Amino acid sequence: MIRLLFLLMLLIGAGIAFVYPVSTAQFSGHDIGTFRAYDVADGFQQVPVDLDSKDTPVLVSADVIAAIPREGVPAGQSVLTVTAAVDGRTVLAETLDLSRAEPREDSPQTAQRIYRLSVGSIAVESPASYTFVVGPGDAEGVHLNQVDLILRGSSVPYRDSAVPIGLSVLAIGFIGFVNSLRRRRTAPAGKAEPPKPRWGRGGPER
Repeated sequence: MIRLLFLLMLLIGAGIAFVYPVSTAQFSGHDIGTFRAYDVADGFQQVPVDLDSKDTPVLVSADVIAAIPREGVPAGQSVLTVTAAVDGRTVLAETLDLSRAEPREDSPQTAQRIYRLSVGSIAVESPASYTFVVGPGDAEGVHLNQVDLILRGSSVPYRDSAVPIGLSVLAIGFIGFVNSLRRRRTAPAGKAEPPKPRWGRGGPER
């Protein structure tokens, strides 16, 4: 029973850590659009987007093309800020940190990399025009080339904490499952001698 419990924890942890991020990114919801928020020629631009309640929740992410220092960007330093507002009310405000993002090369001949960053999600209650504003962060030595906002509707919101939680559950399940197998192998062979009856035939004489 204990071994089965640890096996279930192992499978659940693997699902949270590996299957959940992929399914959220690729199979959840529908594309609303990709919108240019920054480029070298025009700088930072406001992005107005019409959203409907049928799109909720709207998952917001960003593709950032940038060249960063060789030593990388220290954790805690933001490369961008992203806000979204509707009817003068801010519904999303996040800073984007490149230190935890996995880059892919834009071109092998350049130092530029493409970073896909999760921004957050928006609950859309009624049809309205939302304004997205992207601005510079406080990270030094980062040379931005392009920023695109990517919106997906009716998506499962992605949680950055899911992967570390899933890995923790996976590790606990794996360690517990392996230890349960070891305990079974080291258990003494044979059956223990049954206890002698206290009364009746075979019991101690009075």
